[in-house]
Amino acid sequence: MSKDCGNHGVDDVRQSCRRLLAILFVLALIVAFITLVVYLVLRPTHPRFYLQDATLRQLDLANNSTASGALSTALQVTIASRNPNGRVGVYYDRLDVYAAYKYQQVTLAASLPPVYQGHGDVDVWSPVLSGPSVPFAPYLADALSKDVAAGYLILQVKIDGRVRWKVGSWISGHYHLFVTCPAFLVTGGGNGVPGANGFKFQTATYCHVEV
Repeated sequence: MSKDCGNHGVDDVRQSCRRLLAILFVLALIVAFITLVVYLVLRPTHPRFYLQDATLRQLDLANNSTASGALSTALQVTIASRNPNGRVGVYYDRLDVYAAYKYQQVTLAASLPPVYQGHGDVDVWSPVLSGPSVPFAPYLADALSKDVAAGYLILQVKIDGRVRWKVGSWISGHYHLFVTCPAFLVTGGGNGVPGANGFKFQTATYCHVEV
């Protein structure tokens, strides 16, 4: 008789554990469903990025004893970002900006301060990107020399970052942010102030954004 009562006690504990696990599972499904519905209804749109200005302060290509040359670059850029979402905020937790030529990085990355961007807000940054004596492949050095001689230069201003979305009190996990802004520099015409080698920024450009 006592043995049966002991078994009933163990069964009750097991049933209670099963009920608790079932309740937790259902709650997790409800939370996941609500999160999915909120995302599908609001559908966060990628933030918009624009390259407003670029001033080339230094562009020196030097040959050394190795097979490759060394490029020293200094570039000040003005980048604007706008949050087009009406009900979704954006946390920029990390934004690293650097310049590239034909997809080779030619400056060190400059870190922008973390910022929260509310609905329709606009933020503007003007970092200086510098790269002293960066090793440069011979074929790129040849292409750069030809571009400079022709009076035009196309650089890419890139941003590598981490963002989070905010809807009400709910905040998402981190998402990787990739931004590429073409910087068109010319020696004839242009709208900017003449910089190194007489290059001026031609026109503001839209940036390609991936999240």
